[in-house]
Amino acid sequence: MNTPIEINTEGDRIVYVKAVDVADLPREVREQAGDLDQLYAVHDSDGQQLALVADRKLAFILAREHDFSPVAVH
Repeated sequence: MNTPIEINTEGDRIVYVKAVDVADLPREVREQAGDLDQLYAVHDSDGQQLALVADRKLAFILAREHDFSPVAVH
C-alpha cells in the first residue's frame, strides 16, 4: 500500500474520498490491510483511483498536501 503514484497537477483540483470495504478488494490488497474492515479511496474527477489509505482523515490530509480539494462521497 506504499506504491508511489503519479498525480496529475493540471486541470480539476477536486478529488473524491469514499469508504471501500476491504472484502471487495483484490487478495493482495486485503492481505496488506491487516485487520481493517474499510479503507478509503481517493479518486480524481474521471474516477481513476489515486490512493488507497487506512483512514478518512489521512485521505483528506493526503489530498490537501497535493493541493487538491477533497469531497466525501457517500
